[in-house]
Amino acid sequence: MLNRRQFAKLAGTAALAAAAPLPAFAAPIVIKFSHVVAPDTPKGKGAQKFKELAEKYTNGAVVVEVYPNSQLYKDKEELEALQLGAVHMLAPSLAKFGPLGVQEFELFDLPYLMQSYDDLRKITDGDVGKMLLGKLEAKGIKGLAYWDNGFKVMSANSPLRTPDDFLGLKMRIQSSKILEAQMQALGAVPQVMAFSEVYQALQTGVVDGTENPPSNMYTQKMHEVQKHASLSNHGYLGYAVIVNKAFWEGLDPAVREQLDKALAESTVFANSIAKEENEKSLAAMKVAGTTEFHELTAEEKAAWIEVLTPVHEKMSGRIGADLIKQAYAALGR
Repeated sequence: MLNRRQFAKLAGTAALAAAAPLPAFAAPIVIKFSHVVAPDTPKGKGAQKFKELAEKYTNGAVVVEVYPNSQLYKDKEELEALQLGAVHMLAPSLAKFGPLGVQEFELFDLPYLMQSYDDLRKITDGDVGKMLLGKLEAKGIKGLAYWDNGFKVMSANSPLRTPDDFLGLKMRIQSSKILEAQMQALGAVPQVMAFSEVYQALQTGVVDGTENPPSNMYTQKMHEVQKHASLSNHGYLGYAVIVNKAFWEGLDPAVREQLDKALAESTVFANSIAKEENEKSLAAMKVAGTTEFHELTAEEKAAWIEVLTPVHEKMSGRIGADLIKQAYAALGR
């Protein structure tokens, strides 16, 4: 847990800065943008693009400080830091909102719910996506946009071709009841762990495997400590760009308008490169040769789907049966 006393002064300063008018000679408004991945991932590049555009469109009235690789806070700390005003902007994975009490976001964790980028856009760009962002406001958080990472692969030090191959494996997951149920359905033992700790845990055998889009796997060098991976595309990893609500709404409307413009453009940029970055990362890992990548056959994929889709109904009481039906309808199912 974070020390609230440490943040009290920072939070107060942030609130005052947000509420104050911005004369031409005022010191720049500083936006601290924290995230947990490497700068050369889709999210890392999106954060840097937002910094460039925000500073450009506000003519220097805003300075964005980007802190990658958990430099400021780990997975479990950053949302509380945002709520307290110690940082102003995050792009956490969507799974992080379940533990915060907004369990509806765990819709995105359901295995094989979305099986293509077309499916994804029907959710994030539609009524379901907008409704979910709105639910964050009760937590003092303003949801601004969705950023992609990509579809996940499963990795371990043994082949993962059938559900039976997972039996007894310790698989690292984010803190998500849906992902926990997913791994249990496969017969694995889910292990919640901060992203920054995964490489060492894989290296030392604390966990046997994990799930990640290729870009995360490559930039965190997980392919160096995983002998096998299956290109299952069983689940999606994405992010919500969020801000401290009081800070954001306290900004001068003219400044906020330019920041909205910068974010809209950086969102298009981040999402356009996500698929490309994952393809490049996968190619680079194949060249490295330390991990054997397996493309599931149609028969193998059908077996995965058969085992994993019951998780939808099992977790409907947590996510909301009506929300799942709404998502199915948006996907034309």
